[in-house]
Formats: sequence, structure tokens, C-alpha cells
Amino acid sequence: MAISGEGIHLRDHLKIIRKHRRTIVFFFLATFVLAMLGTFAQTPEYKATTRAIIEKAASDPLAGGTSKYFDPEFNETQYQLFMSHAVALRVVDMLSLEETYDTYVGRYEKPTLSETAFKWFRKQQRRIERMLSNTGIVKPSEKTEMSRADRIATKLQKEIEVEPVANSRLVAISFLSPNPEFASLVVNSVAKAYQEETLDMKMEFTRRTMAWMTKKAEEEEGKLQESEKRIAEFMRANDLVTLENKVAVLPQQLSEVGTDMVRAQTKREELEALYQKVRKVARNTSAAETIPAIASDPALRTLQTQILEAEQNIMQLSGKYGQRHPAMIKAKGDLNVLKEKKAQEIGRVIESIKNEYELARSAENSLMAHMQRNKTEAQRTNEKFIQYQALNRELETNRQVYDALITKIKEQSLTGENQPVANFWIVEEAGVPTIPETPRKMVNALLGIFVGLFGGVGLAFLSEYLDNTVKDPEETEAMLGAPVLGVISLREDRQPLDVVIKEPRSAFTENYKALRTSLLLSSADGAPGRILITSPGTGEGKTTTAVNLALVLAQSEKRVLLIDGDLRKPRLHKIFDIGNKKGLSTYLSGSSGGDILGKGPLSKLAVIPSGPVPPNPSELLTSSRMETLLNTLSEEFDIIICDSPPLLTVADSRILSRYFDATILVLLGGKTTYDIARRSLKLLIDVKARMLGLVINALDVKKNDYYYHQYYSSYEEEQKKAEITDRLERIASQK
Repeated sequence: MAISGEGIHLRDHLKIIRKHRRTIVFFFLATFVLAMLGTFAQTPEYKATTRAIIEKAASDPLAGGTSKYFDPEFNETQYQLFMSHAVALRVVDMLSLEETYDTYVGRYEKPTLSETAFKWFRKQQRRIERMLSNTGIVKPSEKTEMSRADRIATKLQKEIEVEPVANSRLVAISFLSPNPEFASLVVNSVAKAYQEETLDMKMEFTRRTMAWMTKKAEEEEGKLQESEKRIAEFMRANDLVTLENKVAVLPQQLSEVGTDMVRAQTKREELEALYQKVRKVARNTSAAETIPAIASDPALRTLQTQILEAEQNIMQLSGKYGQRHPAMIKAKGDLNVLKEKKAQEIGRVIESIKNEYELARSAENSLMAHMQRNKTEAQRTNEKFIQYQALNRELETNRQVYDALITKIKEQSLTGENQPVANFWIVEEAGVPTIPETPRKMVNALLGIFVGLFGGVGLAFLSEYLDNTVKDPEETEAMLGAPVLGVISLREDRQPLDVVIKEPRSAFTENYKALRTSLLLSSADGAPGRILITSPGTGEGKTTTAVNLALVLAQSEKRVLLIDGDLRKPRLHKIFDIGNKKGLSTYLSGSSGGDILGKGPLSKLAVIPSGPVPPNPSELLTSSRMETLLNTLSEEFDIIICDSPPLLTVADSRILSRYFDATILVLLGGKTTYDIARRSLKLLIDVKARMLGLVINALDVKKNDYYYHQYYSSYEEEQKKAEITDRLERIASQK
């Protein structure tokens, strides 16, 4: 994997592939072999194909209908009809396959394991049903099994394929069978069976349609006769022989009466207004003369002229005679007579206006009554006409339906039985195939190669993605933010705890020497004086690391003290075969009766065992005697190494980290996850422990780094050669 922040490079992918190359190769070989075994174990099957044209037939030749060359629903319907059970059953009957089926494909059909098991279970089920039916517990099953013809048709149906030929109106009808002759025979029979099936379907449909339309026509004829009877009775009951003429005349009459009524109403309103006006001035002749209707009267005008002449005559006579003169008296008498006649004439005109008003009002009332009578008559006529129209519409509807059915029956009788559902032509009959359709050996081989290769690579990347364990030094440093001081390789056999002494020239010893170098170069002053060794959990190699690190440091002429700080499960006294009756626990508890230092396998190495397991290890480690002990021993030893309990199990390691200059966290390669490692580092950081770095123990270099593995392998071979040479030299010197 790439270091965080740098992106993923091609070399990272290649590294993953190299790491999981065995998995990829195994998956590839397994997939390819299974594909080939399945291919060669499969019975060859041959495909015979017939090419034909299917077009939608004219829907109605008499109506000028035309066929549609492309109708997806129609085409798909015909394809499904080809693959239907009815067509397959016709093929069985046409070829007499009930008797001859086994001769064609019997030797090719070998029941699979699942089919054999199913038949056995069905047999046992029928046996149990018969037993239960005999005892009366269960009624015998009424379900009938499929006939042999149906079973054969079902098999044929599964192997029939229909698909359109691209960029054409052709259709390919295919059949797959292990017997090439049988495949050709069946597919050609399928085409003929389809023609017969569609023709039978059309004839059956025509017969049913004719029967339905005939029955429907009889019903509609009865409805038509009933409608005619009802409309005749209605016209006779309402005397509607001239109803349509009345309906046409009444609106015209209403219109004329309405016009006359408007005129009469207008005239009446005018005369009423005039009458009301003249009635007010009937006693005032002067005011009456101002009304145009009175003033325009001819007689009144004549009298007015005569009055003016009389007045002029009086004026002339007054200049000659006095008021008492007979001529003057006669002239005034004539004038008064004229004025009386004028008043009488005005009264006559007013009475005439009144009479005209009364006549106009009477005429208006008469027209209104006449119009009301016409309206009532029109309403009654309209209601009858509406009922008549409803009956007439029903009659016409029934007549149209009946006529349409009679016409359709005649058309169907002429064209129905001869008109096919679809136009079908066989363009190319199927021949006997010579090359099997399946299995496709080359395709299966290529598929096995690609699936095996890419599947193996995918499995490798999936494994790498799901693997969250510590396995690569660079990645570990990037993920945890702490330096990796050393990597201890994994041995196929169990690694001895003191491998530095037992195998001084092995590659594993070199791993610890490399770790020693990292410690000595960790600062300008050299290795820290006090080093605490811990790990997240048990079994991760912290004790082995502490022992071998102490040994390689002692071999470098350093005075080294190894302390067993694990007061719960101590192991150093067993590794170095020393007593454990007194040690760190007895010193911290104040019950030590002598020197607690033990001798190690090297002169520069001393060991302090844990001592008897105390009931309260954490309380002992927090005492001031621990710090006093380390300060005293630091004057005598160059480096003090302490093996402590696991971090995540107890708090002892965090307590001890306060007394040491550096802490080394041991992680088990391929086992310890990054989450556990982060949690362990956080615990140490929380107590302000001085972290020196990480050690990856038991790392499988063969799986993690190709170049390191090559170096490791070559180095191991050189060491083995050197050991053999030393042994030969010793044997020669002894001789």
C-alpha cells in the first residue's frame, strides 16, 4: 500500500500482486480447471435454425386495411406462440414422439444428480400417500400427473428459441438438441405446427365471433321492434301526426305575437304618459294649449284662429265705440262663445286621448293573454317533442346497431375463415447441423482464463483491503506515526527465546543485531539507559524481543541488566533457568533477604527475575522503591531492559513507563491490527511515556516484501553454507 498522502502508484499494485501471487495462481488454476472440466464433461448440442418472415395480416380486407411491418407487441406475441406448449404438443403429434422420442435422444439424456434425487423423493412421496390413503388418514391425491406427450412437449418447449434477425424482417427459429438430425426435424416441424396452430386459433375465433354476433343481432332486432312499437303508441296517444309542423310554426307565431305586444306596450306607455299629463291640465285651458297633442287638433286650431280674429275686431271697434255700444257687446259676446267652444273642444280632445289610452291598454292585455296561451302550448308541444326525440334516438340507435351487426356477420361469413392472423413464409428450412453449438471450448477456455486471472487479482486486492494488520515497516510508520526500529522475521519452526545464543549466525540473530544498531544510533549519546519493552497483548513476542535484545547488547561489550517486570506471568527465570524465590516483587515489598541479581548466559548480562507473584502487582510498581532500584542499578549498568506485561490487559506497563527513558512497543506482524496498535500508542502517550519506536515481530517476509525476501533467503543460504564449512573444519581438526 502507498504511504498516506503520496497516492497509489503502479508499483504498489505490483507489490500487492507479488505478495498474493500464490493465491492468484491457485485461484486461476482452480477456475481454469473447473471451466475445462465442465466444458469437456458437457454433452455436445447442435442447433438447427429455420428462417422465416412473419408479418401482421390485413385487419379488414373489405375496409382496405393494410398490414404493419413492424409491431413490437405483435412480433413478441408470435415469438411466444412459437415457444408455447400448444405448438410443442403439435410437434409431438406430428412426429409421433411418444413412440420415437427415445430413439432420437434417449441415449443422450443422462439424469443429473438433482433430477435423480427429485425422482427418488417423488417416488417416496407417492408411496407414503398410498400408505396414508389406505389407512384412511389422508384422501388420495386427485392431482393427475402429466402425460408422456406433455412431458416431451415441455422438454421441446425449453429448447425452442425465436429471435429476429438484425436489420431485416426475418425471424430465426432454432432448436437445440444433442442429436443434429432430431434438431433439424423438430425445428422444421415447429414452423408447420405454428401455421396450423394460428389457423385453428383463427377458425375457432371466427366461430365464436359469429355465434356471439348472431345472438347479439337477435337481441338487437328485438330491441328495434320494441322501440318502433313504443314510438308508434306515443304518437297515437298524443295525436302527434303533425308534431313536427307544430314545432316549426309555434316559434314563428310566438315571435310575431311578441313583436305586436312590444308595439302595443310601447303605444300604451306613450298614451298613458300623455293622458296623465293632459288630465292634470284639464281645467286650465291655457296650460292645455301648451301640450302638442291638444294644440295640434285641427278644430282647436280653427277656434284659436277665430278667437284671434274676434279679439282683433273688438280692438278695432273699441277705437270707434264705447263699451256699451251694441256692436261692442255683440263682438264680446261672439268672443265668449268662441272661448266656450274652445274649452269644450279641449275637453273633447282630452276625452279622446283617454279613450285611446284605454283602447291601447286593452289591446296590450289581449296580446299578453294570447302570448301566454302560445307559450303554454309551445311548452306542452316541446315536452312531447323531447319525449318523441328520445324515443326516436333510441329507435335509430337500435337500428344502427342491428344494421352494423348484420353487415359484420355478412363480412365475417365471407372473409373470416380465410383470413390468417399473420402472414408467414418459410424462407430457409433448417438443415442438419454439423458443428455443435455447445460447449464452446475456445470461448470457455478464454472465459476461464479471464475469470481466473482477474478473479484472482481481485481476490488479492480484496484480501489486501480487508487486511488491517501490521505487515510493512513503511506502511506502519505512515499509519502510526512512530518509527520502526527493527523487523524480526518469521520462522517456520518455533523461534527459540534465546536465538542469539543458540543460533549466533542465523538471519534471525542478524535481525536483533539490526535492532541493536537502531538503538545505539537512536540519539547522539547512544542507546537510552533504561528501556521498557511491552506489547498490546499476549503472545506478540515482547519477552523474546527483550531477551534477545539484551543478549546482542551484552555481546557488544555493554553492561546490560534484564528485569522481568511482568509480576503476573513471569518467564525470564524459566528461560535462563534461575531461581525465582526472590526478585523484583520481594525487593519492592521490602522482604528481600539478599541480592536479587541473577547471572545471565553472558558475562556482561545480569538478570533480575520477577520473584513470587504478588497479590497486588500494580501497587508494588507504584512504590518509590522501584525508582530507587533503577537509580542505583543505572550506576552499575550501561543499559537496563525491562520486560513488562501487555498494555491492553493491565496497567503495569503504563506505571513502569514513568521510570524508563524509552519505551519500545512490540507488534506481531500479520496479527496485530492498526486499531489495536493506535490504542496502545495512545495509552502510552496519555501517561507521557517516552516512545522510542516500534518492533515488528514474526513478520512473514516471504509475503510482504519481495526484495527483502530475496536478500533474506540469500543471506540465510550463505549462513547455512558458513555453518557447514565450520562443522567440516572442526571435524577435520579433531581428526
